[in-house]
Amino acid sequence: MRAKKASVERGCSLGEVIEEALMVTLLARKKPGEDEVPRSFKTFAGGGVRPGVDLVSNASLEDLMDAP
Repeated sequence: MRAKKASVERGCSLGEVIEEALMVTLLARKKPGEDEVPRSFKTFAGGGVRPGVDLVSNASLEDLMDAP
């Protein structure tokens, strides 16, 4: 599997390789002139996303959820 080989060569997880490939594919399909729509996240009781939380990285979110 090419993705698994790439993850070993790059020293990252298979999920990170797949996530990047998906982003590249989706961005390539973006129609010319199509602007990204800014989105806001609904939060409850607090000031939004905690400092240091990377919503783009599955690995960092998993680490955060596993933290005591």
